Amino acid sequence: MGSGSSPTMSSSTTTTLKPDTSIFSHNFIKTLKLKTKQQELLLRVTILTLVYILAFITRLFSVLRYESMIHEFDPYFNYRTTLYLTKNGFYDFWNWFDFESWYPLGRIIGGTLYPGLMVTAAVIYWTLRFLRFAVHIREVCVLTAPFFASNTTLVAYFFGKEIWDSGAGLVAAALIAICPGYISRSVAGSYDNEGVAIFALLLTFYLFVKAVNTGSLAWSLGAAFGYFYMVSAWGGYVFIINLIPLYVLVLLIIGRYSMRLYVAYNCTYIIGMLLAMQIQFVGFQHVQSGEHMAAMGVFFLMQVFYFVGWVKHLLNNAKLFEVFLKITLTSTIGLGGIAFGLGMASGYISPWTGRFYSLLDPTYAKDHIPIIASVSEHQPTAWSSFMFDFHILLFLFPAGLYFCFKRLSDTTIFIVMYGLTSMYFASVMVRLILVATPAVCLISAVAVSATIKNLTSVIRTKSKAIYTGVAKGTASAKASSKDHSPSPVVDRRNLDRPKTFVLEKTLFDQSLPFGRNVAAALLLGALYLLSRYAIHCTWVTSEAYSSPSIVLSARGANGGRVIFDDYREAYFWLRQNTPPDAKVMSWWDYGYQITAMGNRTVIVDNNTWNNTHIATVGRAMSSYEDEAYEIMRSLDVDYVLVVFGGVTGYSSDDINKFLWMVRIGGGVFPVIKEPDYLVNGEYRVDKGAAPKMLNCLMYKLSYYRFGELSTEYGKPPGYDRARGVEIGNKDVKLEHLEEAFTTSNWIVRIYKVKPPNNRW
Repeated sequence: MGSGSSPTMSSSTTTTLKPDTSIFSHNFIKTLKLKTKQQELLLRVTILTLVYILAFITRLFSVLRYESMIHEFDPYFNYRTTLYLTKNGFYDFWNWFDFESWYPLGRIIGGTLYPGLMVTAAVIYWTLRFLRFAVHIREVCVLTAPFFASNTTLVAYFFGKEIWDSGAGLVAAALIAICPGYISRSVAGSYDNEGVAIFALLLTFYLFVKAVNTGSLAWSLGAAFGYFYMVSAWGGYVFIINLIPLYVLVLLIIGRYSMRLYVAYNCTYIIGMLLAMQIQFVGFQHVQSGEHMAAMGVFFLMQVFYFVGWVKHLLNNAKLFEVFLKITLTSTIGLGGIAFGLGMASGYISPWTGRFYSLLDPTYAKDHIPIIASVSEHQPTAWSSFMFDFHILLFLFPAGLYFCFKRLSDTTIFIVMYGLTSMYFASVMVRLILVATPAVCLISAVAVSATIKNLTSVIRTKSKAIYTGVAKGTASAKASSKDHSPSPVVDRRNLDRPKTFVLEKTLFDQSLPFGRNVAAALLLGALYLLSRYAIHCTWVTSEAYSSPSIVLSARGANGGRVIFDDYREAYFWLRQNTPPDAKVMSWWDYGYQITAMGNRTVIVDNNTWNNTHIATVGRAMSSYEDEAYEIMRSLDVDYVLVVFGGVTGYSSDDINKFLWMVRIGGGVFPVIKEPDYLVNGEYRVDKGAAPKMLNCLMYKLSYYRFGELSTEYGKPPGYDRARGVEIGNKDVKLEHLEEAFTTSNWIVRIYKVKPPNNRW
């Protein structure tokens, strides 16, 4: 009985539950149906999430191809200081005196760097440790730049939305996520200041523009804190503190002064300046440096505008106000000029720095400060570099400017000024392509969004017109006759005939600049160009910008990848085989790496704050061995490190940099003259080279024992593959130095300085 009743109950239960389940699922599906705005929001969030992830993973090629490591030269100092910060705390870091650099001078770390990058990485590391993630600080440093690049895409979206619309914001986020001009300084391992500085730069600009549009103190305060973060991260903050006042000045000139602008600029400038002064390396430059005077001048000008407006309201007399305005402007300009002149004459206002002059005059550094001109990233930009880093954005940029000029507002005026000024500076200095990239992406996004929107609207409008004509018939014909007929008289007897539709179609085509098919073709062409941009960016990222300079790679004869790990091999040898207090002399390019990886004291490094000390090293390298030995003894040098590419064909070696050593050394010590190392103005290392070139210390240390080596089949011994010539001095003899170590591919060579002979 019991067993028979059980199936019956199950059957009845099943039959009663089926309708309830279907009704419940139907209602649940109905609740999932979103409104149009909700669908747009969901789509927008999905795209932004994918772009955020894309920006991160596209910068991981270097980790996948090599390993997790720090790239370049400067990032090794940043990593070393971050390691010290996490181990010893902020107070010790801020008061750290580094005796291992710039021997015998040393360096006060807290007062000679921008700490924003180190503090950011340390905070991320401490947060992960607090959440019980067992990570090493090196991994945090390697992935900091990709993480902030992803954050930059979010800022680009909101900035593009503020400038144009949400479509432009999405396009801007996608463009900047993979743009080579930004990836060059934000790949995994590129632990440099620009990795977080571009995020801070764009964030500051966005918050300031938002403050101008709303007049809100909250947005202005956010812009001030964004500026403070930028000042703490990179010296490029000078671009912000000059562009924003220039923008405000343009708005005042063209009659766009408003209380919104007054509140935004005053709050951002005052709070931002006070916060920036807390950075020890910046200090009181905001009130004493010539590079910051434009911001102060515009600040006082804003007060004059407000005062004039208040007096105009009180006077309520046009003639009397005109007299007052003339007196006010004359006295303001006069007093401002006198104050600036007295400040410059008394030395209270310091003049512009050499880097600032070199931006305004590209030839200034070469003529006056060769140490700035010697850096490859400070050279003027070639057209090929623009095409390499921007691709189709180089052509979309002018189109975006056109759309911005077509719809001028306070926001579009700012982005136009940002784009034009940054593109000028990018043409003067290769490094500043990085600053121009966000502006180029934003303005190009406006062009892409506006163009695609116009093309799709043409296609949709045409389709809608045909559908309306077929369905409504008479009504469509009436509307067509009313809108397009050259005569107000309409024959209503012919409205229902078949030719009515043909008449509407023909007239509608005449009202459009091009037809539906042309618009569709242009839309497909635009999508094709964007796909080519994505392919180009991926290739550039993987091939050009994901190779760490500390580990070199090349293609072998069989097409396989050959890895040259000579740098780390040399630094490991230094750490293991030299005394802990050994002093190493090299050209300043390698100072940070020797200190961070070799853990040895260096004479000069990449900080380049003391031109005389660097010139002393340049003089030693360009002198005869006897003279150089006396200089090295005066500096307590124990080892000399040189980089040589004659065996592998590595062109960025010390022989190719040698003329800069001569120029920098000769700028302080007149005994060093560049013509002594040239032959008829030509730089040579073969048999026709100048005698002083063939016998200077750098030549000897690079080519010692090289004359016995065969580097290429069919070429004589001593053939330099980097310069494509047979060297002129194969019988190099060393008297005061001896070879201590040469790496497996001869890229790094280390020599020990012999102690002086006993004197009786």
